[in-house]
Amino acid sequence: MKSRIVIPVSGENGLNAQLSEHFGRAPYFAVIDIDENGQISNQQTIPNTSEHFGGSGRPPDRILQFKPDVLITYGMGPRALNIFQAARVAVLRTNTNIVRDVITAYNNDELDELTEGCKDALHK
Repeated sequence: MKSRIVIPVSGENGLNAQLSEHFGRAPYFAVIDIDENGQISNQQTIPNTSEHFGGSGRPPDRILQFKPDVLITYGMGPRALNIFQAARVAVLRTNTNIVRDVITAYNNDELDELTEGCKDALHK
């Protein structure tokens, strides 16, 4: 099944990039297209130009511009989670810290749905 996946990352290292610990404050987002065979057909790294980095808009608004099917992260605040759920974007949780390994876990159906936002994000 073809999918467009967005992953918050801390650098521009492509498939070797480390995931960012904080979704909304990730300096970059990896945007990865997966073809019908589970192979990566396109990969790009996009800067986070949301209000957290001197731009405008919230991180979910920035990500939704790329029309993702899936967002994979360690966690996120409840407001962001609600925005993605309303937009019908699957939000999956990972414990893996390198993009390449996250994609492997995704292809192997090893990731769980994120169903609850981080409590500490309410005050940030």
